[in-house]
Amino acid sequence: MKVKVVVTLKNGVLDPQGKVIQQTLNGMNFDNVSEVRQGKFFEIEVKENDETKAKSLVDDMCKKLLANLVIEDYKIV
Repeated sequence: MKVKVVVTLKNGVLDPQGKVIQQTLNGMNFDNVSEVRQGKFFEIEVKENDETKAKSLVDDMCKKLLANLVIEDYKIV
């Protein structure tokens, strides 16, 4: 089963990479862009057919490795 995860910085955490992307877009005449926040996206294939169990495994992976819980949030989608 394939499980997808989106990891983003928590609100209030500075995002210098997102700021550079936003400034670059503005410099390319995309003037309507007022903020960019960057993150990570994972597609994880697990050997599990039960959706609840698969998501539980991926949740454990996020807590232990994929997300820095001090500064990042994650969502399993």
